[in-house]
Amino acid sequence: LFDRPFYRAVPYVDEEFPADLLAELDTVKGTPPDEILAFVRDLARRRDPRRNRVGCLAAPSAPQRCSDDFLMAVRDLADACGLPTIIHVHETRLQAVTAQAFYGCTMIEHLHKLGFLKPGTSLIHAVWLTPGDVGLIAESGATVQHNPTSNMKLGSGIAPVRALLDAGVNLSLGTDGCGSTETLSMLRAVNNAALLDKLADDDYGRWVGARQAWHAGTVGGAAAIGRGEDLGRVATGHIADLAVYRLDRIPFRPLNSALNQLVYSETGASLDKLFVAGELIMEDGRLTRIDEAEILREVDDVHRTLEPMIAASEERTDRLRQAYDRIYRRCGAHPVPEDTIPAKLGRP
Repeated sequence: LFDRPFYRAVPYVDEEFPADLLAELDTVKGTPPDEILAFVRDLARRRDPRRNRVGCLAAPSAPQRCSDDFLMAVRDLADACGLPTIIHVHETRLQAVTAQAFYGCTMIEHLHKLGFLKPGTSLIHAVWLTPGDVGLIAESGATVQHNPTSNMKLGSGIAPVRALLDAGVNLSLGTDGCGSTETLSMLRAVNNAALLDKLADDDYGRWVGARQAWHAGTVGGAAAIGRGEDLGRVATGHIADLAVYRLDRIPFRPLNSALNQLVYSETGASLDKLFVAGELIMEDGRLTRIDEAEILREVDDVHRTLEPMIAASEERTDRLRQAYDRIYRRCGAHPVPEDTIPAKLGRP
């Protein structure tokens, strides 16, 4: 959800975009914010996540893509409807610079001043943070959703996971969207979370390992959406969403502990059974309720019809590329706050 034109979510647009292209883009009218909010309100009524297997949540895209009024309207809607809330914040260095240009402070500080940060709110990525940001997140009860696979693929940087955990911030794991990475494997997210943090610190006693990564991918994820009482654990009274692995099928088992095998060795090839809300939907590695081959054929057919539209979209996007490249390089030369926790090796 956003109400600011997407191309205006970075600094220097008026200076770097060709005037004729900018004038053309500015004539495009977006969906009125009231219509967006009405749609989400209706969706929340029909797809309340507490009563539906497939539910909705409130997702303002990012602070820089939303006006303050729209951000708080989404906040109020989420609070009124009891919806979990997610927002992408400080994924890249460019966004850290954008925060200074737009708000004169970090985006975390800006969200704090607005009163946006609350429990049940997940800050997606949160890579480029200051110690002050970490403290505000911890104080608010918000969650940080770590997306290690996407962050590596896009070159965003290494999130300060240890600093967040030390401050008592709830950590969950995600994969980001399929527009950002070619895999939505949560197993890979858990694996990369247990590996990536080791590049950020020489103190092996502080490294995030298998146990912390697994906790973030299960219990942390449940707590992030306010469902810690019935999701994320194998326990009496919890919803029986279970994945059963046959670890004896892993052909190469260099580690002794079952948890280490799952986090560091498992790819999904040993998945034996899946239960959703107690219902068996996969047995012996095969889906029991749907024809997977037929679905893949349908997807392929749809993709073929979309290919011309995708190509046309790429062609339109190419018109923006040079201006965006200039903005990116200009922001790259702009300093971020001096106390920003390093997210790139060898660069502040």
